[in-house]
Amino acid sequence: MFHILSMSIKIALASLLCGALLSAFDMSAAEMLAKVGMTPEHIAELAQKAIAWALPNMVLGSMIIIPLWAIAYMLRPPRG
Repeated sequence: MFHILSMSIKIALASLLCGALLSAFDMSAAEMLAKVGMTPEHIAELAQKAIAWALPNMVLGSMIIIPLWAIAYMLRPPRG
């Protein structure tokens, strides 16, 4: 758990420093997206489509995986 938290803090700090550096050169996220032909609205639309596709598949898969995991957990030998 500590490793994940440490990694998340490092990524957040690196992102903050990179963002501050780009801001010093008068660059914005909207400009960067425009250079690659994207808009914030298009990104939001892609994210909605991804969630709309992934969520039903996750629920469907969990209907099989969770009972199998529970059975495997119950049949595991006790730790001692």
